[in-house]
Amino acid sequence: QVQLVESGGGLVQVGGSLTLSCAASGRTFSNAGMGWFRQAPGKEREFVAAISWNGANSYYGVSVKGRFTISRDNAKNTVYLQMNSLKPEDTAVYYCAGQSPYKNYLSSYDYWGQGTQVTVSS
Repeated sequence: QVQLVESGGGLVQVGGSLTLSCAASGRTFSNAGMGWFRQAPGKEREFVAAISWNGANSYYGVSVKGRFTISRDNAKNTVYLQMNSLKPEDTAVYYCAGQSPYKNYLSSYDYWGQGTQVTVSS
């Protein structure tokens, strides 16, 4: 059974930083793209960032580009999201997502975590 478990969320002040982690189990994701999404109350789920299977390519949503960095450690089957210069509008539940093997890392996702809350206070 594939599981994606996010951690690292919490309460942070405006301008602060947080690093989210997503640990995968049940299969290796070293041959698959991984991504982060978020959903704020009353809003649709929003794409945040994606990374290719080997970490060579990454892509970011417009609202986070330049502030967030996605990375991965395939030996640990884990993907990370470093979030800097946080704003109140970054407040949301952040979800980790994984793909089936060998898909384009910008295409659809097949596995989802339960989410971790990030709250940015002003």
